Amino acid sequence: MLSARSLFQEILDHDESFRLFCSIAASGEAQGGWENGRIAALVPEQERALAPKIARHGADEDKHGRIFNALLRRRGLDPVPVPADTDYTMLLERGGIGLAHDKLRRDEPLTVGDVVTYLAHSRVTEQRASEQMALLARHFAGHPDIGRAVRMISQDEDNHLAYCHEELLRLAAAGHGRAIRHTLRVCALAEIRVHRDVSLAVMAHMGRALGWSGGRSALLRAGIHAVYVYERLGGWRRMVRLSMPQRRDALGGPATAAEAAV
Repeated sequence: MLSARSLFQEILDHDESFRLFCSIAASGEAQGGWENGRIAALVPEQERALAPKIARHGADEDKHGRIFNALLRRRGLDPVPVPADTDYTMLLERGGIGLAHDKLRRDEPLTVGDVVTYLAHSRVTEQRASEQMALLARHFAGHPDIGRAVRMISQDEDNHLAYCHEELLRLAAAGHGRAIRHTLRVCALAEIRVHRDVSLAVMAHMGRALGWSGGRSALLRAGIHAVYVYERLGGWRRMVRLSMPQRRDALGGPATAAEAAV
């Protein structure tokens, strides 16, 4: 039976597919760490109170990258180059979503509008990350090799999502509601396309590594397209809703150590 659990178990059990999975994940987390670090350094004066939380977000992303690399080392594996068609972060930026890296490389303060763009982009992508890690946690929280890492990363992603909700609601109350709603919708519709394309690319690479049959690959592609149709018809709306989270000030403290998870 083809299920999320059986699919990931197959990827986990095979060295080449596991190398690719961890390499893609580590690269994306490291990129997110760099982006958040630069944004924290460039936050405008009127939003300086937000800088420590953005920095904490970046520290968490860096930690996740180290965790995935540590999982590889435990298996005696080295990272592999990330195929360009699986680079979620790069493809989102290329589509004009979030803050451009050229802007982040300049030592010029951001605007409050840039902060809105950053938080809206993060709210959408952290929804995806939170859901994906919750799925892994549901099936592999007790796994002897990856269980602790999955639990820690899943909790962090939930904290990131809660922080985005809280800060966007604060900015909406300060008069930025229209810009937030518009930016969230644009980000969500772009993200579901990129997620579909990256999912298809990752499954193609995994299929070659694992020797999947043409029929199995076609079934997985059909499933990915079906998810995209659902999201395009209305599922994307879950990514743009805002509600005050139960976890208030979720990024108000220091990041936890990566060593605790591996």
